[in-house]
Amino acid sequence: MADDKKNQMAETPPSLPPTKVKFEIYGEEMIEKLVKSSGNSGRVYLPPDWVGRHVKIIRVD
Repeated sequence: MADDKKNQMAETPPSLPPTKVKFEIYGEEMIEKLVKSSGNSGRVYLPPDWVGRHVKIIRVD
């Protein structure tokens, strides 16, 4: 019986995340920008003093 329950749990697919999630981030500055097309990719220009800094990008729409 216990083996049947384990097999059943292993076969259950993980639930899909909701369409929107909440992020809580602590940082120094925030800039909102529109991503521009750049070849087969997208590009966002940031201030030159951010070069070499660690940034996190979150898509909001």
